[in-house]
Amino acid sequence: MFWPMLAVALAFCGIAVLGVLGIRVWAEVRRLARQVADSSEQITRASEDLERAAVPLASKARDLQRD
Repeated sequence: MFWPMLAVALAFCGIAVLGVLGIRVWAEVRRLARQVADSSEQITRASEDLERAAVPLASKARDLQRD
């Protein structure tokens, strides 16, 4: 009777460890997703800033090309 009880206890411990590791992975994935979203927002803002900065330069280049 000892060996079956030991097997059940070890199986329970194994499942508990897998559960804890699964929760840790889930938490890290959520943290990574938040970082990716923040980075994407920063890239979007930077591209909009670059586009706004390029408009006056493009108009000046067009004016120089006409001369």
